[in-house]
Amino acid sequence: MLKICVVGTGYVGLVTGTCLAEMGHDVLCVDTHAEKIARLSKGDIPIYEPGLDAIVADNVAAGRLAFSTDITSVLAWETLVLFFAIGTPTAADGPHADVGPLRNAVLQAARARAERGYGGFIVFVIKSTVPVGTCARLDAEVARWLPRESYAIVSNPEFLREGCAIEDFLAPDRIVLGSSSPHGLALMRRVYAPLTTRGYRLLAFDTVETSEMIKYASNVFLATKIGLVNEFALLCEKVGADVTDLAQGIGLDRRIGPAGLKAGPGFGGSCFPKDLRALVRIAEEAGGAMPIAEAVIASNERQKRAMVARVVERLGGDVRDLRIGVLGLSFKAGTDDVREAPAVTLIDELIKAGARVVAFDPVAMQAFGRIVPDIELAATAEDVFADAAAVVIVTEWPEFAALPFAELSSAMARPLVIDLRNHLDPAPLAALGYEYLGLGHAASRADLLVEVEMELDGRPERKAAIAAE
Repeated sequence: MLKICVVGTGYVGLVTGTCLAEMGHDVLCVDTHAEKIARLSKGDIPIYEPGLDAIVADNVAAGRLAFSTDITSVLAWETLVLFFAIGTPTAADGPHADVGPLRNAVLQAARARAERGYGGFIVFVIKSTVPVGTCARLDAEVARWLPRESYAIVSNPEFLREGCAIEDFLAPDRIVLGSSSPHGLALMRRVYAPLTTRGYRLLAFDTVETSEMIKYASNVFLATKIGLVNEFALLCEKVGADVTDLAQGIGLDRRIGPAGLKAGPGFGGSCFPKDLRALVRIAEEAGGAMPIAEAVIASNERQKRAMVARVVERLGGDVRDLRIGVLGLSFKAGTDDVREAPAVTLIDELIKAGARVVAFDPVAMQAFGRIVPDIELAATAEDVFADAAAVVIVTEWPEFAALPFAELSSAMARPLVIDLRNHLDPAPLAALGYEYLGLGHAASRADLLVEVEMELDGRPERKAAIAAE
């Protein structure tokens, strides 16, 4: 087993370091934020990820995982594998990814190792999502401090789904590596040997650019799939189809697959939005274009706005002074991440329209309150039903499906549930007297006849035939 250092203890860094320790390596996680390191050293996990706290505790107790603000001690290791998991958010001055903090961390480590005269071999593993060409530029800059034969730059993108990150790391679909250094790739094969010996596939490329591009391409494909099913959901409502049945029908095609074909209010989170924007910029700078990626970005924003319109329309077109309950604030279940979450757009617009919004989320309320300070946060999920003209389900937390709906309808001003995730079974709710509005379900026969009558104006014989069917 190897000694490994992970720089950055955000979501990716903490999961990476913990899982590497779980694989048997000795891991030191380093971060410049002293308060965060102090919390982690006490077993206080600053992010929500199911099962992470237990695995951290087990590996700390076993002596395989530690936390520090000081990287100095590891720089003397003869063979040093140094993972960098530093955020690359959308830059303040444009859609490109901000790789400045990552670059600074890599060069500081290279310079410190050179100034101290340490020998041996160091692998700079770029776990962060970076624009194509970043690793090559880092390679050229590190070469000013270290002899080329003494180090390797390796691209090793992450494919972690929030809420399933531990499973994704320890039972991956694939492990992707890219480097022009055979020795660097050989060391990385040793890092991941506990997984590859169990049959998990490792892809190693001799160019960092291919590895970097795989990460962006994966996110664009996934985001496009989500965007398409969301557009189909709205179309299904207009033509009398059902998006759930549609997803099953096309998901059985092995070329498409069932994953990611659940309609919803739009995607958010830390990856898809920023990575699509960054990819569009990468293409522009390379003299090309990514019109499909641009269309997915626009489609996702339309979907979020369409969900706002859906709520307002169902409530008669005017939500002023209406109390509206919202269940779910994180961009998906299993995480407390609210970055670019559909709930942000929905609640912002409802408040601007004059509604009084009260919301609940099992884990994301503190983070959401920092983004939308005007929101009223409920103590329990049941509390959002009190005097509500509607309750809107935005995130598919399992506990929402288990709520005592029979008891809650009487607390509402109007027993209306608007389910933007198709999370609930509408039949039991209807039996309890609720109005239910899902997403992408076939319009009622009466609604279709109204539309047909409008379209067939002046053709009474055809209208009569349809009405008799």
